[in-house]
Amino acid sequence: MIAIGAGIAALTGAGAGIGIGIATSRACEAVARQPEMSGKITSTLILGCALAESTAIYGLVISLMIIIMM
Repeated sequence: MIAIGAGIAALTGAGAGIGIGIATSRACEAVARQPEMSGKITSTLILGCALAESTAIYGLVISLMIIIMM
């Protein structure tokens, strides 16, 4: 049961990867449509990717805590 819980917690990395991939593809489309807005689009993309990646790191920490504490 411990391994199952840790595995489920580690799946947050997959969700974050999918989210970052979708955000990056949409940002590329936006820059292609409006090249003059590339600075704003890039800064918003970096902020969104950082938030998505922090979710994956939290999931990793939780899964490690489940394994170590139990």
